[in-house]
Order: sequence, then structure tokens, then C-alpha cells
Amino acid sequence: MPSRTAITSPPDSAPALSEQDQVQAARKAFGQRLRSLRLDAHLNGRQLSARSGMRDSKISRIELGRQNPTEDDIRVWCRACDAEDQVPELIAAHRQIDEMWEEHRPAMRAGLKQQSERIKPLYEQTKLIRAYEPHTVPGFLQRPGYTRAVIEDVSRFHGLTDDIAEAVEGRLNRLRILESGKCMFSFVVEAGALYAQRGNVTVMLDQLDYIERAASFANVALGIIPLGRLRTIWPGEGFYVYDESLVRSEHWTGGYRTKRPSEMATYLRIFKLLQSQAVYGYAARAEIDAARALLQSREIS
Repeated sequence: MPSRTAITSPPDSAPALSEQDQVQAARKAFGQRLRSLRLDAHLNGRQLSARSGMRDSKISRIELGRQNPTEDDIRVWCRACDAEDQVPELIAAHRQIDEMWEEHRPAMRAGLKQQSERIKPLYEQTKLIRAYEPHTVPGFLQRPGYTRAVIEDVSRFHGLTDDIAEAVEGRLNRLRILESGKCMFSFVVEAGALYAQRGNVTVMLDQLDYIERAASFANVALGIIPLGRLRTIWPGEGFYVYDESLVRSEHWTGGYRTKRPSEMATYLRIFKLLQSQAVYGYAARAEIDAARALLQSREIS
């Protein structure tokens, strides 16, 4: 059970960067690393252009983070600066930045089922998954009917033509992993997610029943942040932390990924703060019961 000690949030004057902003900041920092290589080689932009064959304007855009260099650009840059020993490290850093943000529309062209299959090995290799969801039931807790409703919404919004049944089957890998007991789960869910109806009333009642049952599993810790709670950490985008090696977060237009230790530490700190706002055990079941009662009252009326 997490501590109930009050923890104050950062000042409003220093808001956290959005994930897209973090990616852009990382690209700008990478450009500054390449600029430092140029300066260490005592080259100005024109001299680097002459040695590398790149245009002055391209060099400037790369250094300012306005253009993403290719791996060949990095090799040519390092060669021109007599710093070829730094190529492996710089390419590894560059690939990590590229992996940080993946736009939904291009990624979904391969299909929702293929997306689920691609990430299945990550689920199977992880020993502890921490998940925070502000608006929806965490994927690992979703029942088939709820998952179908979510996929139908996503398909409609993005204009996808996937076979819904296949996509649902692919997503249910998450539920199977939870029920296998091989992985530990720590969930923090905003109570509002319990009231956001996906599918019909029968689907939602089944989903709420399952959340309550899953909370009793030996490998599951379920915390719910009640409506109207005095906040010491504000609601944000949902995210999943896999062990201490990867963070995934889904947004309207894309998915954020990071393995950077400093970012991991920030997300783990955020998760701990969110845990401090949540209720567990009997109090969490009471939150589920309240959502169920409201849903049933709607059905009767």
C-alpha cells in the first residue's frame, strides 16, 4: 500500500514538456552534439560543407534540430570532423530519438492485429508492468466486449478497414498475460475511466465486474483515484512502464516511447505520486460499485 504522505506538485510556472516537445528537444540536443563536433574540429559551416558535400543550409537546419539527419549524414559529418570513432555512439543515440515518437496513422497501415503481435514479446519478457490510465480501462484489464468497442472507435476515427474480430483477438494477448500470473501488475486508474462508457451497458457491467475480480489476483495491485480528490499530482496522459527499461504512452496522434534513464526516472516518480492519490482494497471496490450503481440506474431509467 503506497504512502498517503502529501506530496506537492511542481510549480505551475514550470509545466512539463509534452512528449512531442521532448522528442523535439532531444533532436535539438542531438544537433548541438554535431555542432560541438564541428567546433572541436575548428570548422565553420562552409568548411564543413566543403568537406562533407552537404549544403550550408542543411548543416544549419541539422544543428538547430530543424532537420533530422540520416545515418549516412552522421557518418559523413563525423568523417569530415575526424571523429569517426564517435559514429557508433551517435547512430545509437539517433535511433533512440527516432523510436521516441511513432505516428498512429502510418503505424496502423499494417493493421491493428499486426501491432498487437509486434509488441507481444515485450509483454512476455516483462516482470513488472506499471500502468496509469486517466480515461479508459487499462488494456491488460479489458474484456473482449470492451476491447471491441475501443477498436471500433479507433477504426472509425482513423478510417481503418481491419477485420475487427482478428484485431480483438490480437489485443486479448494482454488479458492472457495478466491471467497467466507470470507478470506483476500495478495499476492506477482515474475513477472517471470507470464512468466513460464503451459499448453497451452489458459490456460495461461485464467490464466493471472483471476489474473488481482482477483486483483480487495475487499478481495485481489496483489503485483508483476517486472523483473530486484533492490533487497533489494532476491527471495526465496514460502511460505504461515495463520493468525499468521502457515507457510507452499513447496520444491522439501518436505513441511515445523512451528508454532514456532520465525519462524513465521521471515517469517512475510520476507513477509514485499518482499511487499516493489512489485508494486500494475495499475503498477501490467501493469506487467500482459506485460506477456500477450509476450504470445500472441508467439502464433502469
